[in-house]
Amino acid sequence: MISRRSREPFTVWAPSASRVDLVLGESSSPMTRGRDGWWVPASDNLMAKSETDYGFLIDGEGPFPDPRSLRQPHGVHELSRSFDPSEYRWNDASWTGRQLAGGVIYEMHVGTFTPEGTLDSAIERLDHLVDLGVDFVEVLPVNGFNGTHNWGYDGVLWYTVSESYGGPAAYQRFVDACHAAGLGVIQDVVYNHLGPSGNYLPKFGPYLTDGPGNTWGSSVNLDGEHSDQVRSYILENALMWLDEYHVDGLRLDAVHALVDSRATHLLEEMAAEVAALSAAVRRPLTLIAESDLNDPTLITPREANGYGLDGQWSDDFHHAVHVALSRETTGYYSDFEPLSALAKVLTRGFFHDGTYSSFRGRVHGRPIDTERMPAWRLVVANQNHDQIGNRATGDRLSASLDSGQLAIAAALTLTSPFTPMLFMGEEWGARTPWQFFTSHPEPELGKATAEGRIAEFARMGWDPNVVPDPQDPSTFANSKLNWDELQDVDSTRLLGWYRELTALRRSHPDVLDPRFGHTSVQFDEDERWLMLRRGSVVIVINFDEHEHTVSTPIGAELLSFASDGDAVRDRRDGSVHLAPHSVLIAES
Repeated sequence: MISRRSREPFTVWAPSASRVDLVLGESSSPMTRGRDGWWVPASDNLMAKSETDYGFLIDGEGPFPDPRSLRQPHGVHELSRSFDPSEYRWNDASWTGRQLAGGVIYEMHVGTFTPEGTLDSAIERLDHLVDLGVDFVEVLPVNGFNGTHNWGYDGVLWYTVSESYGGPAAYQRFVDACHAAGLGVIQDVVYNHLGPSGNYLPKFGPYLTDGPGNTWGSSVNLDGEHSDQVRSYILENALMWLDEYHVDGLRLDAVHALVDSRATHLLEEMAAEVAALSAAVRRPLTLIAESDLNDPTLITPREANGYGLDGQWSDDFHHAVHVALSRETTGYYSDFEPLSALAKVLTRGFFHDGTYSSFRGRVHGRPIDTERMPAWRLVVANQNHDQIGNRATGDRLSASLDSGQLAIAAALTLTSPFTPMLFMGEEWGARTPWQFFTSHPEPELGKATAEGRIAEFARMGWDPNVVPDPQDPSTFANSKLNWDELQDVDSTRLLGWYRELTALRRSHPDVLDPRFGHTSVQFDEDERWLMLRRGSVVIVINFDEHEHTVSTPIGAELLSFASDGDAVRDRRDGSVHLAPHSVLIAES
């Protein structure tokens, strides 16, 4: 396992610097150059004390915060503060972890999950998640960013926990509380780019490349000169979350933006390191990639020449479900218009698996070996932070669909052979939007961000005049969940449906069966019904606004939901008559 420099106090990697000074409070002292570009304190007796503020002068510039800072009490531009994670007394000694297979993930943004927007206030809502029947809480990025609130993807100090959420001590309490409630924690991490404000890494060394960048700016130096230490910087961070903070898994943001030409890709190296740590701590540790590549190499085991990650997102599932319900076909939704697209995703995993993508203007993806690949390795959602927040107004499905359609989305997600992920609030049809929000203190950066958002929506055909200003504090405030909605009859009914679906998963092994070959689909393009068979369980869905009869022998009803009245309007030998916007789950 790699050596972790973060355990050594007041050391810093600055290979190109001719002088580095350690700043402790109001004083500073020169450091000594060590091996491989590392600088160490000149005094061997210098020990990190709790609550010590420190930073580094690089060739007279600065002071800059520590690239491996665990705490930034005054923001990303100021001195770091020492923090010792080992001082926390954990209460999860009996926690044995959760495997991804068979699990349900709940995606949460700390700042908008509760009115207070803190990790401690999120702890108070864990009972809701337990009752819902989820297994993992996936937390959007919590590391340091400039400003008071942010999605988390403008982070610049990857080792920190934002003070606005409560800092690292609150994070430890949150993970501990999740484990006590029987919930695993997946932390969303961003290794493909850094935010636009407070990124001082280039002052220390060649963390970024001069080559082709990505959507968000310069690429991280994974394969150039001095890239060994940059890769270690990332790998140490991954191991820190999993080991020192007891996290159960990582969601890796946009791995297609990791430019790495080495023989062993960073992701494969990370999978090997995490597997070694998993063996050492004797609990499952999960790596999930967000990828735009539709490439099963990511989730193919290393012994089969893959990268060895545990799971990856399938946006194709989202697109197919979204179009089947909303009939929205602009931009990247255009290829998913027929129900056959949803049928293919349910049985093959990817829609674009070597097929032409009209949005990209080229062939995209690679087929999954459905004979060997378990379907649970694909993480699917009918809503998530990207697919809601990157819409013009941040509107959820609840803004345009009725309760029956929302129930259909839930049924497809939770009875598919994949690993389902829910986005906070969808379980009761939350009516609050989840918009793109920022709090850049720099006016010019805020203006550029707002203009960039409007330009992004041109290809989707959305009206730029309705795009909320991400810098307006109300955009953030409007995106907070309104828990009072749970008092509404419709919200309570939908929440009950979600709870019934998660309970069905636990009570019927066929619904959890990850073999692609044990899933079959029938559908009628004109009448817009679809029937999903999962072993002994059949899910019959009427997407249409009119009643329809589906010819199929069905046994005892397990669950049903319709926008209005009973889902089953009539039932005769060999057929079932379904209400508009309804779903029936029954024994086959």
